[in-house]
Amino acid sequence: MKPFLIQQLERYALRLTELDFLLSREDIMADMTQFLKLSREHAEVSAVASRFARFQQRSADLTAAQAMLDDEDMREMAEEEAASASAELQSLESELQRMLLPKDPDDARPAFVEIRAGTGGDESALFAGDLLRMYTRFAETQGWRCEIVSESVSELGGYKEVVVRIEGSSTSGDGVYGALKFESGGHRVQRVPATETQGRIHTSACTVAVLAEPDEAEAIKINPSDLRIDTYRASGAGGQHINKTDSAVRITHLPTGIVAECQDGRSQHSNKAQALKVLTARIQEKDRSERAAKDAAERKSLIGSGDRSDRIRTYNFPQGRLSDHRINLTLYKLLTIMEGDLKDVIDALQAYEAAEQLAALEIGATA
Repeated sequence: MKPFLIQQLERYALRLTELDFLLSREDIMADMTQFLKLSREHAEVSAVASRFARFQQRSADLTAAQAMLDDEDMREMAEEEAASASAELQSLESELQRMLLPKDPDDARPAFVEIRAGTGGDESALFAGDLLRMYTRFAETQGWRCEIVSESVSELGGYKEVVVRIEGSSTSGDGVYGALKFESGGHRVQRVPATETQGRIHTSACTVAVLAEPDEAEAIKINPSDLRIDTYRASGAGGQHINKTDSAVRITHLPTGIVAECQDGRSQHSNKAQALKVLTARIQEKDRSERAAKDAAERKSLIGSGDRSDRIRTYNFPQGRLSDHRINLTLYKLLTIMEGDLKDVIDALQAYEAAEQLAALEIGATA
């Protein structure tokens, strides 16, 4: 294991000793807020420290086994022990590297996925529908729940714009935003549209934005006087009640001009609450993007500036190929991916981010 990682892990061991002492103090135990905060940190630090202790033990076992290799009577047993220790050390090192990486607290949150048709007219709207199906199918494989928040349906059955909320289940855990956050950006499709009579390949595009649902306890506070709330009659499918009352809600944040709407719920109250969540998520994403733009000058992030107009991926149907341009990933399994098999894509993007974070840790440790 690299020396800078050993140094980081040794700090965890020291911090665990400090936390054990702090949590034993009566004044800390009397302050429930401080006690809970330190308890959560203790759980995280303890998990790392215990795995590091196991790593140290297996390192000692490997050294002892290697020392016995020259003893003919002990060689066979020593070789088995050395092989077992080496395999476990490799696994422990990978696990510890992951545990040391900076954690985005939003990764565990549910997410809003916004898909908008771009260049390409009707074909772009149809592709937006295909992307929605891809994400909802993937969510189903993870045991997640999907709920359409708002939609603008095109004449041919696709979407001019659609927003879906995706939430994890108790069995799979949340982590929706952590899995889907790399989907933000421009998605380009190359295929023969259903409306094309001469078999020519067209290029169309959609934009996707993935927003972490705000934690109500930590969400930014919005001044009610900064909001304009409009109600209107919902359009499209939804049943008699939805279509015959002014239950749809559109909320505009006047200082930024950011707008959110919801028309899928059965009551104006529920639509207002959901639209406010989407609005808060969009404002927080704006703040996040502005911070990322400032940080990009110091360290290039995985998805560039995060600008939704950036082309991040191409779906080439004639070749059955998906290309993610950020990490030069090419997969020839486009049809299964469009059916929701996104695991290989997401795993590759998460691995790339982890490698970038690990490199940044090493640079920081040697600076």
